[in-house]
Amino acid sequence: MSFARIVGTGSFLPSNVISNADLVSQLASRGIETSDDWIYSRSGIQSRRFADRQSQTSDLAVAAAFSALSAAAIEADAVDLIVVATTTPDAIFPSTACLVQRKLGIRNGCAAFDIQAVCGGFIYALTVADALIRATSVRTALVIGAETFSRLLDFEDRSTCVLFGDGAGAVILSASEEPGILGAALHADGHHSDILKVSGSIAGGAVLGDPFLRMDGPAVFKLAVGALQSVSEEVAAKCGLAMSDFTWVVPHQANIRIMEATARKLGIPVDRLVATVHEHGNTSAASIPLALDQAYRDGRICRGDRVLLHAVGAGVTWGALAMQA
Repeated sequence: MSFARIVGTGSFLPSNVISNADLVSQLASRGIETSDDWIYSRSGIQSRRFADRQSQTSDLAVAAAFSALSAAAIEADAVDLIVVATTTPDAIFPSTACLVQRKLGIRNGCAAFDIQAVCGGFIYALTVADALIRATSVRTALVIGAETFSRLLDFEDRSTCVLFGDGAGAVILSASEEPGILGAALHADGHHSDILKVSGSIAGGAVLGDPFLRMDGPAVFKLAVGALQSVSEEVAAKCGLAMSDFTWVVPHQANIRIMEATARKLGIPVDRLVATVHEHGNTSAASIPLALDQAYRDGRICRGDRVLLHAVGAGVTWGALAMQA
């Protein structure tokens, strides 16, 4: 049975950098008090990117895809599967993946679909693509996490609007006889759906309910650390690995306190975390592939390194994946 290996990574961030100072000023104009220290001390975030109004999630995804295709040195028509993890699709339908396929100029009829598992979406998508490579004739998969989360934010709510940003990350997953993805585990529990949600819906052209992101921060923190510890240990055991066998951990970039608390629970030194939350904020499904791309390109992740990915998101969903670079 062949493995599925990452052979190229790519990313895209909008050019509009919003520093904490920028956001503090914007909120002050609305009568909302906060500070750079308040934001950074609670989240580790110093800046984030916001897409302009003309850019759609598929545009960010396509830019990241071209970057990953270039890194892998393959043409777009070689792709025979596209999976896009997003919570902020261009439209109810068609899927963002189909729009990405069109914008990439791929005309080979490859399968294309979206996965909606919020911040856990990229691990879900990567796991599904890995399974299709192992079990079907798929040989080259384009897996993307892309979000324009700024459009879900209520700028009257300082507890949430300071945390999120926009961006996209992509990987090329290819069939290989060499080890790549070693194992994964996915979970969900809808009984916790109220702690992080956007409850609005669209009917007849009108938005019904609340269109903005709402979060019970303490509840999310408590659930996240326990879920991430458990699923990471589950995947390590499935692969016959100890936590000390992982060279790097690439967590969902939600909050530096969650990331570091989970690392401590797992006995992983904090300096083995790949962290981009300070400059990207929480980009939901895009956060892991953005961090992964940065770590590949700056040379931290090297051939043969064992890497652990883990994430928790609204739903709630959570998952972990072990891979060899």
